[in-house]
Amino acid sequence: MHDDEVQECEGTKGPQTMRYYGRLIAPLVAASLFLSLAGVARSADEGDTAPAFAAKSLTGPGTVSLSSYRGKVVYLDFWASWCAPCQAALPALEELRKEFPADQFQVIAVNVDQDPEKALRLLEKHKIGYPSAADPEGRLPASFGLKTMPTSYLIDRQGVVRLVHPGFRTSDVDALRKQIRTLVEAKK
Repeated sequence: MHDDEVQECEGTKGPQTMRYYGRLIAPLVAASLFLSLAGVARSADEGDTAPAFAAKSLTGPGTVSLSSYRGKVVYLDFWASWCAPCQAALPALEELRKEFPADQFQVIAVNVDQDPEKALRLLEKHKIGYPSAADPEGRLPASFGLKTMPTSYLIDRQGVVRLVHPGFRTSDVDALRKQIRTLVEAKK
């Protein structure tokens, strides 16, 4: 009998059997791992086209869709009610939104609370005039490759990510304003 042949004795599997099955299974496991990681290892980095999405609105009927704002500069903010920097960002982003023409600039938020009611309670305290999507399953942070909360993306009129902004401090607002202004004033 050759090493390649299966050899079993009374229901036990010896080293030869394991080598045989190992030769069969190893390539299948490697291929399966490659295929599963190919779909998961995605992120939106500066210079990449932002992943398209449509998600249920947090605050009312309908959906929030990134593609519906194509042609505008978009500040996309991922937030959660349990995140203190996210809470500080809400009023600051609302003020930034008001500073630029509505036909040229839009803030969009994606809330990742597992219980959207917690997010709605926070929005009762911090009123915002921009759309917020609800993503309790965390599908959108995964598609953008988020590593920390909050994380925001400044996206140009063509849908290209121009800035990935992890975290938030009120001292960030002046630099954000300058980058938004640069994109808003750029030729269409």
